[in-house]
Amino acid sequence: MENKTNSPKELTSNNYSEDMLAKSLVIFIVIGVISGFVYGVYLMDVKNTNQLIFVEGSSISLVTEKFDFKKGEDIKIRIVNSGTTTLIFPDTSYGLRITGLSGMLMYTPVSAQVVSNLEPGDEIELLWDQIKNDGDIVLEGLYKISANGMDEQGIPVEKSTTVTIWK
Repeated sequence: MENKTNSPKELTSNNYSEDMLAKSLVIFIVIGVISGFVYGVYLMDVKNTNQLIFVEGSSISLVTEKFDFKKGEDIKIRIVNSGTTTLIFPDTSYGLRITGLSGMLMYTPVSAQVVSNLEPGDEIELLWDQIKNDGDIVLEGLYKISANGMDEQGIPVEKSTTVTIWK
């Protein structure tokens, strides 16, 4: 009859493997938690969901009906004077610009070079058909919609939001 006992060397090797596996698991969990936190902070910054907030003083708000759009779907953009002072814009596009997240300009509406005012509580609605200024259809991705003007004292007022275009 043969005596089958594990040698001390075999036990040490086995414990070492289990110990390394446990340490690896802890490291992967910690990396996952940290990356989840960083991604959440990123989304809070990029995916701003507070679109319409009325305040005392100068303020502008951009409102879209939703944040995620299908490719080719019209995007209705409301520019709202959400402050208590009149806002002044250099043209009839109300300072609307749509860019990629890299900052590359994708679209600005054709507008007359006429000074436009937006009284407190007033709004203007513009429509973007997802066509770039060069006539091409935009690709799927995140886009930044921004509007800027100035108040009666000449202080710049700007607001932006992001939308996602899906296939």
